[in-house]
Amino acid sequence: MGKIDLNKKKKREALLNTAFELFTTQGIHKTTINNIVEAAGVAKGTFYLYFKDKYDIRNKLIAHKATLIFTAADEALAKTGLTDLEDRIIFLVDHVLGQFHEDKSLLHFISKNLSWGIFKNELISSGDNSDVDFYNIYRVLENSPRTFKNPEVLLFMIVEFVSSTCYSSILYGEPVEIEELKPYMFEAIRQIIKSQEA
Repeated sequence: MGKIDLNKKKKREALLNTAFELFTTQGIHKTTINNIVEAAGVAKGTFYLYFKDKYDIRNKLIAHKATLIFTAADEALAKTGLTDLEDRIIFLVDHVLGQFHEDKSLLHFISKNLSWGIFKNELISSGDNSDVDFYNIYRVLENSPRTFKNPEVLLFMIVEFVSSTCYSSILYGEPVEIEELKPYMFEAIRQIIKSQEA
């Protein structure tokens, strides 16, 4: 990567990191583009080189953060030697939950703003090579000898189930702490997987 490309990447990263900080501390509605560029130390015109408006940066930020979460989980999975599909998916879910437990502001931001459409659209259409192609997330399903009615629907159901179930447990310990909830959640995931086999 040349010096110009590296400089562009640094500016984009600075804008993303600053937007995340501002969105999680003061909320997206109270954050202006001026707030973002001033805190990031870049010109306002630079913002528009990468993003259309603050909702565009929010969408790209969601995809970016989600990609980092899934990439870390996937890299950890590669070191385990697990071969059973359900065990691999449970491992990924557990790793993601661990990341959310460590960074509750990330859980709050992702859960509050993530929609399947935004997530899928941003990962598919992103021209930024630092983001992983959405379809790499299917690799765990594709490498299995089992076939499923609709892998995207299966993935959607697991993501939605986990995010809605773990949110209150991680943030508020309701109805129970996350470690107590996990066995129930993992058993339900196994049942979802089995129910979607073709």
